[in-house]
Amino acid sequence: MPSPLLTRSGFHWFFAGQLVSLLGSSMAPVALAFAVLDASGRTGDLGVVLAAHMVPMLGFLLVGGAVADRLPRRAVLVVANLGCGLTQSGVAALLLADAYDLTALAALSFANGVLMAFTTPALRGIVPELVAANRLRQANALLGTARNATKIIGPALSGVLVVAVGGGPAIAFDALSFLVAAACLTRLPRLATTPPAERAGILADIRDGWRTFRGIPWVWQVALAFCVVNLVNTGTWQILGPELTRQISSEAAWGLVLSARGVGMLVMSALMFRFATRYLLRWGSVLGALGGLPLIVLGSGAGITWLVVSAFVAGLGSSAVAISWETSLQEHVPTESLSRVSAYDALLSYIAIPFGQLAVGPAADAFGGAAVALGAGVGYTIAVLLPLGSAAVRQLPHNVSRAG
Repeated sequence: MPSPLLTRSGFHWFFAGQLVSLLGSSMAPVALAFAVLDASGRTGDLGVVLAAHMVPMLGFLLVGGAVADRLPRRAVLVVANLGCGLTQSGVAALLLADAYDLTALAALSFANGVLMAFTTPALRGIVPELVAANRLRQANALLGTARNATKIIGPALSGVLVVAVGGGPAIAFDALSFLVAAACLTRLPRLATTPPAERAGILADIRDGWRTFRGIPWVWQVALAFCVVNLVNTGTWQILGPELTRQISSEAAWGLVLSARGVGMLVMSALMFRFATRYLLRWGSVLGALGGLPLIVLGSGAGITWLVVSAFVAGLGSSAVAISWETSLQEHVPTESLSRVSAYDALLSYIAIPFGQLAVGPAADAFGGAAVALGAGVGYTIAVLLPLGSAAVRQLPHNVSRAG
């Protein structure tokens, strides 16, 4: 029997669009990486293209949050998805025509990054407009299930396509997925918003969003904790993880580790649909601390079996804290400020990643890869648990739903 959420006229169109879009987006990185490397033979070109996407996304996030709180989020998402579809179509056309050009790819990637800065805050803000308050956790669990499933399926499917027909078709599918998502979003109900004429300018909106963000203690405390998590975890996991896994087993074992983590995330997102608790953020944070286990195992030099098990457990924890965080923001942050608060949260999270990636190499050279992994794992665990020292985090109530 389908979930009642999927029978709602608004949410089921939103979910369908997200499912297709997430699948395309999960396929694109693998296809783009191999396409650029095959066409140019230079890893530096791939770095330029990736940076051209990341920098404007960071630069425009706060503007995107202000716009998503000012204008109908449905309209923002439709326009952004159409724009992403066009930019990805341009990338696909270049690759399919064997007309590789670094400047053109970087420009298209830049435009895509700008559009994604508007998409991210609007996506979080629109869910409470489509779903009753007592259904938010279930809605986020369904969206998390779709996200985690596509993370497992998408890269594998993209890899098959790249080997069989090249990266161009996979990028073309990503472009099509954005257009399908835009079509689904047009079916959402039109929701009222504050007319722009009655509001101050964008910069004033951004400043007001900052005041709201820093004025809610549990929001900035958890957001700051995950800024630290991304600082110590992302670069260590991405850069040292494959090498340390090879040392204790083999190159192929790294794929097994990533798969185990993905399965754990998928399992927990399904479990969270039924997981009802009075203090969702508290328990999400406790489970989220398990995310540091694989780094601790890598640093301790334990065997591959322990690493695979810890990756699965970490996936459980990562999914639990992500869904509890999304739900808590949507339940307790005023709807008219939600996208701006989300933009500050995303900016804190994303901006820490390149710093961690740049620091992990020198740190490993100075202290050894295993020591850095162990320290990062411990730091991860402490950072996630530290906000629980605040009553604002521990005692944040959840609007428990007992509906099936």
